[in-house]
Amino acid sequence: MRSIWNGAISFGLVSIPIKLVNATESHSISFRQIHTEDGGRIRYRKVCELEDREVAQAEIGKAYEDADGTMIPITDEDLAQLPIPTAKTIEIVAFVPADRIDPLQMDAAYYLSANGVPAAKPYTLLREALKRSQKVAIAKYALRGRERLGMLRVVDDVIAMHGLLWPDEIRVPEGVAPDTGVTVRDKELDLADALMDTLGEVDLADLHDDYREAVEEMITAKASGEQPATSPSPAPGAKVLDLMAALEKSVREAQQSRATDPETKAEVRPLSPRATPKQATGKKSTSTATKKATTPTKKPQPRASTSTSTSAKKTTQGTKKTTAKKTPTKTPAKKPTPRKRTA
Repeated sequence: MRSIWNGAISFGLVSIPIKLVNATESHSISFRQIHTEDGGRIRYRKVCELEDREVAQAEIGKAYEDADGTMIPITDEDLAQLPIPTAKTIEIVAFVPADRIDPLQMDAAYYLSANGVPAAKPYTLLREALKRSQKVAIAKYALRGRERLGMLRVVDDVIAMHGLLWPDEIRVPEGVAPDTGVTVRDKELDLADALMDTLGEVDLADLHDDYREAVEEMITAKASGEQPATSPSPAPGAKVLDLMAALEKSVREAQQSRATDPETKAEVRPLSPRATPKQATGKKSTSTATKKATTPTKKPQPRASTSTSTSAKKTTQGTKKTTAKKTPTKTPAKKPTPRKRTA
């Protein structure tokens, strides 16, 4: 990996020569602009407005445009002579817990590589100190014409630096949240919790860019003279008017999706234990019973469909016993559900 900046980490009186290396890269597919009639490239040329001619890169400098439109020329020598101590130094100013950093401030990420053999000892010292303290270092550095804020932390055996936005660069979310009063019921939160538990966790390393892969396949097909494959348009979903119904349907679909995968089937949690503590009042029990009578229950469905032979055995041998046990404690709405699933 190529370094994009050479300097040093200032750690008190310790100076650690380092090289700055990009820790991230973009895999997005870029396109060129062409003339649609003949496929010719469309290029951008740098033209001087006063002379109306194209100029070379060596003739181009920088300038600051004043409020009245006046251009104030700024040279690289002017910027190099500014009294900024962080011009070639990553100056650590504090050590703080990692949870003190707002994720909104996170910017580009870099790896800090020890620059030379003499840098190995102080580099390792700073790395191990960060590990033992379980803190991150806040630093200031200058890169690409401006002073920036950074956070140093340990990734494996490497010191990584995240560029941070300055606090005044974070916009206040004024007027972003809904301005109308909305009440969320406990039952809705229970279903949202159940949906979160059913979906479970995911290893971020397993996620990939489906759109980029589809674009690459399309480019390959067109380059070989083939017709790119097209996917059917998804059916437009109906407007959701009942939030409870939408949550219950989402939980059922997530459970069915998990049940088809034997590796994740065991991770699905039952929904009834989460709802039990919430049924302290008679009002909650009534709403739950009503919902069970109108919509299929969430957990008994997978159990009824997992073994056809078990359901048949219960139907032929123990129908009377099961009916006698279920009638006093459950509403009749729950019994037709297994029969419909086995039919």
